[in-house]
Amino acid sequence: MHLSGQSLLARSVASAAACPGVGRIVVVAPPSHLAEAATAGALAAPGVPVRVVAGGPERGDSVAAGLAALESDVEIVLVHDAARAQAPPSLFESVIEAVRAGHPAVVPGLPVVDTIKQVDDREHVVATPVRAGLRAIQTPQGFRRDVLVRAHGAANLGDGPATDDAALVERLGLPVLVVPGHRLAEKITTAEDLAVAEALAAAAETHVQPAVGTR
Repeated sequence: MHLSGQSLLARSVASAAACPGVGRIVVVAPPSHLAEAATAGALAAPGVPVRVVAGGPERGDSVAAGLAALESDVEIVLVHDAARAQAPPSLFESVIEAVRAGHPAVVPGLPVVDTIKQVDDREHVVATPVRAGLRAIQTPQGFRRDVLVRAHGAANLGDGPATDDAALVERLGLPVLVVPGHRLAEKITTAEDLAVAEALAAAAETHVQPAVGTR
């Protein structure tokens, strides 16, 4: 998919490459799209080494493939969704700085503005979590490399598949720090999401800050 004439992958790579703390990038792509991903990565990050490797059938397999492609001297790893194509370089940097400060795992998150209901298999409400303690988690998520490797090694010992890498770290009993997320890091999943992202991109290009209100 493209956003304002540029693929989501290229935008994600370019944003990561613009962060001073990022020294190399590994793109994990479907085996059928390796050549396309390599071209997009090379054009988007001319000053940062970009390597493209094939992903696996599950999310965890793909992250493991990316980890295996990193040199042994890499100590901090960020895992990022290309679908969050407008996450700004400053968000990458804040996550890196928090890991460097001693936190084993760091995720960006935004306060939840909707009331959340937990339901059972019959769609009956069983609980209403206190909204003040909830965060909508984004990427990039940052980890000490040894912690992320341990988390993936123990993934099969948990309670089913995890929707993000931080959940695997939680299963190890290690703390996960939440730093402020960014409105531009919203995930692009549907056609409606893409339309919103186009509007945000246009606003950013004209230096118009979108108004975000909560109640």
